[in-house]
Amino acid sequence: MTKFLLAVHVLAAIVAIGPVTVAASMFPPAARRALASPEDPRPVETVLLLLRICRVYAVVGVAVPVFGFATAKNMGVLGDTWLIVSIVLTALAAVVLVALVLPRQTAMAEALEERRVAEGTDGADGGDGGAATTTAVTAPTAAAPTLSPRATVRLAMFTGQFNLLWAAVTVLMIVRPGSTTGA
Repeated sequence: MTKFLLAVHVLAAIVAIGPVTVAASMFPPAARRALASPEDPRPVETVLLLLRICRVYAVVGVAVPVFGFATAKNMGVLGDTWLIVSIVLTALAAVVLVALVLPRQTAMAEALEERRVAEGTDGADGGDGGAATTTAVTAPTAAAPTLSPRATVRLAMFTGQFNLLWAAVTVLMIVRPGSTTGA
């Protein structure tokens, strides 16, 4: 049973956490591309897709610690230091993802989508030759700080922290320092 639980735990980590780390890492540059070319809808569509991937796989990622705990219980290593440190790092990674990465991604994606809709609506009504579009993009709004290159850099920093935490957990799971169950 332990081998089955371990296999499911590892597969869940690969299938769930891998896509989140990749999509979250791709999000800031995609958002910068969307900012740089407001007339092109494809970068915004990419941002929305990456956000969806991050959200869905973050939920699926809950299986990783669930099967991890089951595996550790069967192996009798719940009290081992390497596992406790891994649990703490996993919890920190979850907090970074849920509190720092996903909300910022959501705010950026929503602001980009609103901007795209506003520009599409303003351009479609044949109004004043685009002056309303320029005003809509440059006027200060609550979303303005969300749609800045600086905000994408900050998001990239939090995403990097998330990825580094998972990398540390992966190393601990492989090396298992001080483990009596072998490496």
